[in-house]
Amino acid sequence: MFSLSFQFSVFSFQFSVFSLRIYPERPIVGVGAVIVSDDRVLLVRRANEPLKGEWSLPGGAVEVGETLRAAVAREVLEETGLEVEVGPVVEVLDRIRLDPGRRVEYHYVLIDYLCRPTGGSLACASDAEDVAWAGMHELADYQVAESTVAVIVKALMLAHSGR
Repeated sequence: MFSLSFQFSVFSFQFSVFSLRIYPERPIVGVGAVIVSDDRVLLVRRANEPLKGEWSLPGGAVEVGETLRAAVAREVLEETGLEVEVGPVVEVLDRIRLDPGRRVEYHYVLIDYLCRPTGGSLACASDAEDVAWAGMHELADYQVAESTVAVIVKALMLAHSGR
């Protein structure tokens, strides 16, 4: 009887963690990495919702007790296998996705950082189903969202200014 109760508690906990991201009670803080190397930026094709199958920047939700910069480094390593130097903030924005009934299905407040690779080996991992380096002229081929392209442009300008 005790073990059945314990298993139920574990199941309930796992369900509640998953359910926090979809139809959230409040926005979720997330981070993104604009990883720049030789005027190219690293893109990931998302393996999970939101943005499943779409090309975007590596990143994800900040964990409790984790600093923003630590979250960026962790997410990049988990998704791409790369270690990065986390630089300045490029942009702060929100991503709100509504379901067909106009209810908020996902709501993230995102902080995107300029990053440079410092180590590791590029590989598709965790939430990414593919990774690719792309120059500005190639972003349309990956159907990168306009809002993401704007962040990339801003990051490249920041990178060229030497900050």
